[in-house]
Amino acid sequence: MAIVKGSLPEEDLKLVAETLQGALVDLVDVALVSKQIHWNIVGPRFRSIHLQLDKVVTMARKHSDTVAERAAAIGVTPDGRAATVAATSAFGAVPNGWIKDTDAVRIMVDGLASVIRQMRERVEVTAAPDPVTQDVLIKVTAGLEKHSWMFQAENA
Repeated sequence: MAIVKGSLPEEDLKLVAETLQGALVDLVDVALVSKQIHWNIVGPRFRSIHLQLDKVVTMARKHSDTVAERAAAIGVTPDGRAATVAATSAFGAVPNGWIKDTDAVRIMVDGLASVIRQMRERVEVTAAPDPVTQDVLIKVTAGLEKHSWMFQAENA
């Protein structure tokens, strides 16, 4: 039963829905992983990385809400449940326990690179079927790339 109906044709809707769902899962996981590392980071650069991780969390949460609302606006129910995120995120695993500052940066650089690759593919595939969604994903990708650059600079 579809309560909200968007204006996209059915075949475009399927592609855009999958794209938005993937983006949502990745953003929810970026927020969760960033907070996990934030709580467990240790080392001489603790403070600067700790604060940067909070900025990533804020950005990811903001963008995840925008992505979920875009999905709802086109008639698709977003799924940000923990089980869905755990099963389908592109970020990758994070170790349990204390995380050395240099390892934290490496985890963030690698995880963000994986998510950014997925986002860039999503930007490409949404160009024709839904430029509005593409615009949302371009902004998300720009935010992720900004944080990726900042983490890469930490280990330069």
